Amino acid sequence: MDLFAPLTLGDLDLPNRLVMAPLTRSRSRVDGVPNDDVVEYYRQRASMGLIVSEGTYPSQTGQGFVRQPGLVTDEQVAGWKRVTDAVHAEGGLIIAQVMHAGRVTHPDITGTDDIVAPSSIAVDGTTRTYTGKQPYPAPRSLGTSELAGIVEEFVQASNNAIAAGFDGVELHGANGYLLHEFLAPSANTRTDAYGGSPENRARLVIEVATAVAGAIGAGRTSLRISPEHNVQSTLEEDHDDVAATYGALVDGIAPLGLSALSILHREPTGELAQDLRSRFGGPVLLNSGFAAITTVEDARELTSSGWGDAVVVGRPAIANPDLVRRWREDLPLNEPNQATFYTEGPTGYIDYPFWQN
Repeated sequence: MDLFAPLTLGDLDLPNRLVMAPLTRSRSRVDGVPNDDVVEYYRQRASMGLIVSEGTYPSQTGQGFVRQPGLVTDEQVAGWKRVTDAVHAEGGLIIAQVMHAGRVTHPDITGTDDIVAPSSIAVDGTTRTYTGKQPYPAPRSLGTSELAGIVEEFVQASNNAIAAGFDGVELHGANGYLLHEFLAPSANTRTDAYGGSPENRARLVIEVATAVAGAIGAGRTSLRISPEHNVQSTLEEDHDDVAATYGALVDGIAPLGLSALSILHREPTGELAQDLRSRFGGPVLLNSGFAAITTVEDARELTSSGWGDAVVVGRPAIANPDLVRRWREDLPLNEPNQATFYTEGPTGYIDYPFWQN
């Protein structure tokens, strides 16, 4: 199918198959409320077929970054309502990525010493906090009885997203954060019903997806995964185990009829990603990963050859608010300035120019 052809994802009718990736930008207020710059940033990019917001935290414990927006307080919901209204006024669609950071955070970010994870295994490395770079602390292993509360955090944040005017949610099961930590044996050494076998490690993600779909509708619920991405100490290096774990996960969510499955993998046309696509049975969004910037040729190939239904694009969407037009008309692109990806203020955020003719 052509990259610029319409696409239906559950309850949403996209005008094209270019999806803006969830991109951490650290531009919100310290209290997690999106500010004027955040409103303008998303408004500028409304011509994308679908915008997926940056990761938003579902609880204070789940916050992962400085100046990250949340979906917890009334003020945060109201701030996001300004964003969604601006995107909708431009004719765009936007869904909220709901993300619990798990162990990939620090008390100087969350404001609480209670850092949680499947198992008490720390991330190797440091993170940027409000008081400078700090080593990741050892997390507390969540008790079995606490996991229903984690599910409820995702449900409440998803309900808040709908109240904020989002067109749906994407559950963040990728990139080493809490849901991904449960999937990976390097981060999950539990011996209860949520650890050990591939089916047990997939259990919490299936429960979260099932509960959120039940709360806001499957047609407005999607899931993002990144098998074998191997970031933030969440290593998946046994390919057979990866295939079994993600096979169990996708088999568990397939009956729900979710709007989409977003797969981040270095080989989106490879056996693993395509097997998961077949198992899912619904629309699949493909993202080739961080190693190389996706080009228009890559994007056209993935959709026209039938490998995926849409393409998730990151850095080109940061630097080109009018990316859809530029790719459709074969216009030159702005280059992204990586030095401003996570800084404060409008520079490198809302000052990338549109094409002038």
